[in-house]
Amino acid sequence: MTTTGMTDRPAKTAPPGSAGPLSGVRVLDITSVVLGPLATQILGDYGADVIKVESLEGDLIRANGVSRHAGMSSIFLAINRNKRSVAIDMKSPAGRDAVLALARDVDIVVHNMRVAAIERLGLGYAAVSALNPGVVYCVATGFGQSGPDAARPAFDDVIQAACGIAALIGNESGVPDFAATLVADKTTGLAVVNAVLAALFHRERTGAGQYVEVPMLETMAAFTLAEHMGGLTFDPPNAKAGYARILAGGRKPLPTRDGHVAMLPYTADHWTALFNAVGRDDLARKYNFADREERNARVVELYADLRAVVGQMGTDECLALCERIDLPATRIWAIDDLPQHPHLKAVGLFRPTLHPTEGATVSVRPPTLFARTPADMRLPAPLLGQHTFECLREAGFDEGTLLQLAADGVIRQAAPAA
Repeated sequence: MTTTGMTDRPAKTAPPGSAGPLSGVRVLDITSVVLGPLATQILGDYGADVIKVESLEGDLIRANGVSRHAGMSSIFLAINRNKRSVAIDMKSPAGRDAVLALARDVDIVVHNMRVAAIERLGLGYAAVSALNPGVVYCVATGFGQSGPDAARPAFDDVIQAACGIAALIGNESGVPDFAATLVADKTTGLAVVNAVLAALFHRERTGAGQYVEVPMLETMAAFTLAEHMGGLTFDPPNAKAGYARILAGGRKPLPTRDGHVAMLPYTADHWTALFNAVGRDDLARKYNFADREERNARVVELYADLRAVVGQMGTDECLALCERIDLPATRIWAIDDLPQHPHLKAVGLFRPTLHPTEGATVSVRPPTLFARTPADMRLPAPLLGQHTFECLREAGFDEGTLLQLAADGVIRQAAPAA
C-alpha cells in the first residue's frame, strides 16, 4: 500500500455521545443490502464507531422501499443509522489503498461479498490482517466455503428455499411460499453480531484476531431444524423430519365471531382452565392433559376443539378470558397498526426523529436494554459519502491528497445538508 499523502493518524476515539457497551470499538463495514447493514447497525447501536464503505453509486438498498429523496429509502434509513459513510471506488488501486488505510485501525471488518470478489479487490483477510493482525474479520457468505456451492450467489429467497422454510410455509397447501419478511437475511445478520462479539471477546482475552465465516444456508438450516429435526435426530431415522404440533396441529390464528386471535394454551392447567371457563367440562375431561405425549399425539383433534370453542366468542371476550386465566394470547396486529400497539407505545419503541435531509421521520429504537451502557441512536443514516473526507483524515490522509482523489473520481464527498 502506498503512503503518499499520509499524515500521522489521530488517536481512535469513541463516537460523540457514545456510552454503549462497544464504545471505543471501530468497525469497517463493507456490507450492502440488508444482512450486513442490519448486523453493523446493531454494533453501532451498541456504541461502536461504524465506518460504512460504499461504492461511488452507493448501497443498492438506498433505492428500495419508500423514499422522499433519491438514495434515502425507508429500508436504508431503518438499517444504517449510527454509521459514517465513505464512498470509494474500491476497484481502483488508489481506492483499495484507501480502504486498507481505514482497515489498519479498526477492531472489526465485516463484509457480505462473495469471497472471490473481495479477494479480487485485494481486501481479503490476508491483506487486511497483514496490516492489522488483531482484526476480527467476519464474512457473511451465502454458502460455507468448504462446500460445492461456495461460489454461488445467494439472496434471501434462495436461502429460504434451500433451508426448508419455503416448503414449511407451503406444508398445508402443498405449494411452497416465502415468508413475507427477509427472515434469512435478518436472522443471519443476528448470527453475524453474535459471531463478531464472541471473536471480540476472545481477542480481549488472548490478543488474537481471527477470520470468522457466517454462511447463510448453514445458519438458516440450523435455525429451521432446531424444532424440525424430528425423526432425523436418530440414526437411522425413526420418523420424518418436522414438528407435528406446528405442521399438523392447526396451530394458526383462530377465527372469532368478529376477527381473529392468536392464543396458545401450553400447559395442562391452561387447557383445563380454558375449557372449564367456557363451560366445556366435557372437553376438559376428554383429554389426559397431564400426559404430554398423549396430548401431542391428539393435537389435531385438540386444536379442532379449540377452534370450535373460540369461534363462538367475540375477540374482546376471548382476550379478556385469556387474561383472566393467564393464557398467552393477542389480537392479530397489522404492521400499519404497530405504532399504536399499547405496549409498544408505552415502552417508546417508535421514536420521532429529525433527519438532516429527510425531515421528520420515525425510527424503531434499539430494542435491547443495557442497565449500565445503554444502546442509543446517535447518528442518523448518512448521505452517500457524507463522511468520506472525515474518515480518511482520521486514517492519515492530508487535504491535498483527498482533493486529488476526489478529482480523480476515486472518492466521493456528499454535499452538506442545507
